[in-house]
Amino acid sequence: MIDRAQVQKVAFLARLELDEQEEERFTRQLQSILGYIEELQTLDTKGVAPTTRAIEVNNIARTDDLQPFENREGILDNAPARMEDFFRVPRIME
Repeated sequence: MIDRAQVQKVAFLARLELDEQEEERFTRQLQSILGYIEELQTLDTKGVAPTTRAIEVNNIARTDDLQPFENREGILDNAPARMEDFFRVPRIME
């Protein structure tokens, strides 16, 4: 199980300043969480199909079909800078 020294180490690494009450509270909370995880690990999951969700859902997004844009030149004409059929933007990385 987790102890107060481990909570202090994690707090140090996370650059958190915890007082004694917070250290004690977080120690108890983390012990409770880890205890629950240990309890879950004892469950027999043979025959249970792996899943990533509690309920099955399907992707309802539409297909991404390419469609020509009617006024491409009009948009490009309003660009502050242009190179052929693209917006020209300032370089942000060397």
